[in-house]
Amino acid sequence: MKLHSLILGEGEPLIILHGFLGMSDNWKTLGKKFAEEGFQVHLIDQRNHGKSPHSEEFSYELMANDVVEYCNDHDLGEVVLLGHSMGGKTAMLLACENQDMVKKLIVVDIAPKYYAPHHQQILKGLTALDEANLTSRGEAEDFLEDYIPETGVRLFLLKNLYWKTKEKLSLRINLDVLKANIEQVGRALPQEAVYEGPVLFINGELSNYITKEEEPLIRQHFPEAKIETIAKSGHWVHAENMKDFYEAVIRFV
Repeated sequence: MKLHSLILGEGEPLIILHGFLGMSDNWKTLGKKFAEEGFQVHLIDQRNHGKSPHSEEFSYELMANDVVEYCNDHDLGEVVLLGHSMGGKTAMLLACENQDMVKKLIVVDIAPKYYAPHHQQILKGLTALDEANLTSRGEAEDFLEDYIPETGVRLFLLKNLYWKTKEKLSLRINLDVLKANIEQVGRALPQEAVYEGPVLFINGELSNYITKEEEPLIRQHFPEAKIETIAKSGHWVHAENMKDFYEAVIRFV
């Protein structure tokens, strides 16, 4: 599958993978900052997200293979690989299965464990939104407020809106397939998967995705892992405390 990407800057390749219901656009501001530090930043849309192709098939194996294919198509040797949430799971699997391709791994606010599905309300709101034939972004935001009270989450999700025709707003995500495969999103990393290279796990102080209990599991899969907590941030660490997040990544790479 040919993934859509935005490439910024020149230098050592840094691949960034967004989270569930996100897109490469969410990382544009940070991408520019990393490019200024001498990286060639590849902001990738994963399958069924953003401007990448839609597919009936959806799993971490497929998403990891998509990124390997992308690296081969762009002649990228060793890469620094960064993934947030769902993108972090893709990145973990890719690194474990392709040790030689990944120079350093950064995993943002996700552990290698199983997570029960917890996006039902968001998916319900997006489904209703998609069926509502709304004609303005303001109308869409007001509509979504009934389902998703948190302003930040709502604005993040509304980045998926685009004008499909002059009259009709649509969502870039493949909603039907993502709903049908919601169990896939929470899947654990395979038990035998191990990556021996340097890894930085970044978690948000106010997030419960990575807790002390997960540390032994993280080290089982990633013996060289460091774990760093970013203050005053929840699950969307990179957006909620961009300055500290950026500094943590730069220190590591």
